[in-house]
Amino acid sequence: MEISLPLMLLTTMVSIAMPLSFVVEGNQLSYNYYKNSCPNLESLIEKELMSLFLIDITAPSAFLRLMFHDCQVQGCDASILLDTNYATHGSEMKSSRNFGIRHRETIDDIKSKLEQECPGQVSCADILILAAKVSVSLSGGPYIQVPLGRKDSTTSSPKEADAKIPSPTITVDEFISIFKSTGMSIQESVSILGAHTLGVGHCLNIVGSLYNQEIGDNMDLKFKTLLTLACPTEIPLTNLTVVPNDMTPIIFDNQYYRDILMGKALFGIDSSISRDPRTAPFVMRFAEDQRYFFEAFSSAFVKLSSPNVLTNIQGEVRRKCNQVN
Repeated sequence: MEISLPLMLLTTMVSIAMPLSFVVEGNQLSYNYYKNSCPNLESLIEKELMSLFLIDITAPSAFLRLMFHDCQVQGCDASILLDTNYATHGSEMKSSRNFGIRHRETIDDIKSKLEQECPGQVSCADILILAAKVSVSLSGGPYIQVPLGRKDSTTSSPKEADAKIPSPTITVDEFISIFKSTGMSIQESVSILGAHTLGVGHCLNIVGSLYNQEIGDNMDLKFKTLLTLACPTEIPLTNLTVVPNDMTPIIFDNQYYRDILMGKALFGIDSSISRDPRTAPFVMRFAEDQRYFFEAFSSAFVKLSSPNVLTNIQGEVRRKCNQVN
């Protein structure tokens, strides 16, 4: 059944209050950064994305993933948007970790419109963050207030993307360590995985858990049968086949946690956090209380998007998101 955007908007949104400024490692981001230089920034981005979501209901998950993959490598600096011809060490899209990344060109389209309204003011890095934020709220999730003022990098590194973007086979220890480095608590780390409530998984990222005896044996039998039919071999025959991440893949809710408690975890880490004593209590709490999940996710979103960013003269405001000035 096709679900329209207005129906998605019926879900109650939670607004998370934040202070007016946010300081990370000596770099200041501000919640009012574009108040004077581009006051209509967020409404323009929201308008552009609403039009896109009406024709592509999977786009919100793409923007959320795009933001995560950008922030995980060099900090949130839009390095993932640089094309090979303009990237110092090659485009991060050469990394296998970025398989299936979509809508990079949409960020550039939004940038072009902003250049007409606020020339030279808004960084591609901030556009990425706002696109992810809007994707969450328009899909029924919380309205997250995020600090802005990031600048764009002039470098990118596919090798760093290979090293820093988590693999589908990541362990709970590795998972906790990665997000601890951004200042997240274990609770916030578990909440950020709730982004899996949107979108789909490709066979390439599923087979590692599906054909792992320890994880596979904990799957619901009917769910495992469906996955096996979609991804019948341990080495995927094709990566065109996708499986919904949870039962409500276009709505940002807490269904992801409910599913993994029922043995319907799509990825290995999803199953692991439901069994590890450090993370399992938070999985259960989020499954029971959606508002609690929204609050934890909002806090984690800000922490993920704020460390190691470029501000002031450390970076630039690109004129085009796919190339340096």
